[in-house]
Amino acid sequence: MENGFDLLEEKVRKAAELVKKLRKENGGLEEQLAEGKKRLADAEKRLTSLEKDKGSSADLTKEVELLGKEVKSLRDERSEVRNRIAKLVEVLETLE
Repeated sequence: MENGFDLLEEKVRKAAELVKKLRKENGGLEEQLAEGKKRLADAEKRLTSLEKDKGSSADLTKEVELLGKEVKSLRDERSEVRNRIAKLVEVLETLE
């Protein structure tokens, strides 16, 4: 009987450690997502501004293209972070 309690205690400790680790990772991912959203909003503002002045020079056209790529990259990054957070939430939900 004592051995059964020892096993249960060990499993509970491991589950608690996993929850702590996942919460910490989730917090980090949420920070990355917030930073990515901020960068995306800034890039979209710059892109919109540059698109208004698009006809002024070839340099602006290049910068618009670069910003468009950056916006796409940031959107992909945001999507990846969202997916990772969703997976962590699923893991946390299984602990309840």
